[in-house]
Amino acid sequence: MIEMAKSWLSFYDEQVPHTLEYSDQILYQSLQEAVRKNPDGIATIFVGAKIRYRELGRLVDRFAGALADLGVQKGDRVALILPNIPAYPIAHFAVMKLGGVLVPTNPLYVERELEYQLNDSGAETVVILDQLYPRLKQVKGRTPVKRTILTKIQDFLPRILGLLYGWKNKSPVNLSQEKDVHEYSQLVRKARPSAPEVEVLPDDTAILLYTGGTTGVSKGAVLTHRNLSVNVRQTRSWLWSIQEGKEIFLCVLPFFHSYGMTTALHLSTLTQSTMLLAPRFELADVVKQIKKHHPTIFCAVPSMYNAINRYPGISDSDVASIRLCISGGAALPAAVQEKFEALTGGKLVEGYGLSETSPVALVNPTHGHRKSGTIGVPIPDTEARVVDPESGEVLPAQEVGELAIRGPQVMSGYWNMPQETEQVLRQGWLHTGDLAVMDEEGFFAIVDRKKDLIISAGMNIYPREVEEVLHQHPKVVEAAVLGIPSAVREEIAKAYIVVEEGEELTKQEIIQFCRDKLARYKVPKKIEIVEELPKSALGKVLKRVLKDQASDSP
Repeated sequence: MIEMAKSWLSFYDEQVPHTLEYSDQILYQSLQEAVRKNPDGIATIFVGAKIRYRELGRLVDRFAGALADLGVQKGDRVALILPNIPAYPIAHFAVMKLGGVLVPTNPLYVERELEYQLNDSGAETVVILDQLYPRLKQVKGRTPVKRTILTKIQDFLPRILGLLYGWKNKSPVNLSQEKDVHEYSQLVRKARPSAPEVEVLPDDTAILLYTGGTTGVSKGAVLTHRNLSVNVRQTRSWLWSIQEGKEIFLCVLPFFHSYGMTTALHLSTLTQSTMLLAPRFELADVVKQIKKHHPTIFCAVPSMYNAINRYPGISDSDVASIRLCISGGAALPAAVQEKFEALTGGKLVEGYGLSETSPVALVNPTHGHRKSGTIGVPIPDTEARVVDPESGEVLPAQEVGELAIRGPQVMSGYWNMPQETEQVLRQGWLHTGDLAVMDEEGFFAIVDRKKDLIISAGMNIYPREVEEVLHQHPKVVEAAVLGIPSAVREEIAKAYIVVEEGEELTKQEIIQFCRDKLARYKVPKKIEIVEELPKSALGKVLKRVLKDQASDSP
């Protein structure tokens, strides 16, 4: 634990301790505890089909046994290429039980991205949805992959629904023509009841969690079992109002991402709660699931909250079950926060984290003093400070610098990247690459990423500030601002705007709106109205895609 006396501690909710005691329990043991405490509790709901904790524990143990029979041992890399379906928690905890190293992989990856991650991680085993297998087949001969396990959606549906799904969605895989490809359902059916006991230590590597690659080559953050176990317990202490065995988590954030992994998969298991699984964010289906199953906890990104706010015909009675939410991954516009809280009657607070911090590091208090537009304060046993990006000198309150974080949830480094590790881990502090400011009370606000900072005629323009103004326009649904090259000003600010359906908004109207709220040098010089913004699987706007597409057209 870290000894500290920071101003932000006085703003913790009364129920949140300043420091915690951590056991050496790994997360597979959390699942075992959930099975013991709440065996008949619903662990997952998927397309209406339910799996109780007793059954989830049995499936995890049998799949771990199947993996061991195939030759998977402690330390072996196992890639999961799966959406949020029951196969994910089953495979996730089975690999943990064996002491294997998880390599969560984005199901949307194209062949090039997939090949890179499999080679970089050294994954020899892949668990994959059958519909995604053709992409893997194209590259696996150029990777270390030795064995592939296919799972199907219908593996987790009642028989009639499964047959109907299989008839409508024929598998693209002919197993008779594939070598070293196995079916999940057959493996589990034939497997021994449990895998051999493996000693898994807290400081063993649990996962290679690859960064999104939004600012360059994707890097594998090395996270230990201790990192993951500590962070979910820190998060649990912050969300103190969670009632064990009684909550339903709306699991739309992908489990392969650190945010979804900790705040949905791990946190729901730790609290013996139900995971309402959504393979992807399809708005109409998500609203339907909320109405039918009444989830209580919903961790998401701002674009998801914004979409629900704007869903045609949505009423407070439809979403009244949602009482506790965290927003992360991008700036939460105040207008989105206020409207969602008014709609649900629940609490929505903004937080901050990175793959490198497992990921949760700072959050606004859920029931006490909070500040809109900030990422809150460091969670228990976590320190944060703002430093000069060049010298590393600690800066005083209200000065903009780079956010640095220290805590037991911080990674040990990047896989096979010693130079990149040295750049971000210095004297125990993780240098995040995000520009931030701390106020006198210890609340932090992200100004922008260092690499997103726009320098125009020697003046600094922070895209987040401009985006916050644009979101205040009643006809603007989404906005993204970035710098594009300029022969005269180094860079100029360009705004990409999504306009409310059925509304009209001219570029001049947008510019005038900004002039009333921003210094003239911050007003975007170029405006482009688009139908949608490119997003990652998490729902974050991919500014690098916009930058690649940027043109000098007015």
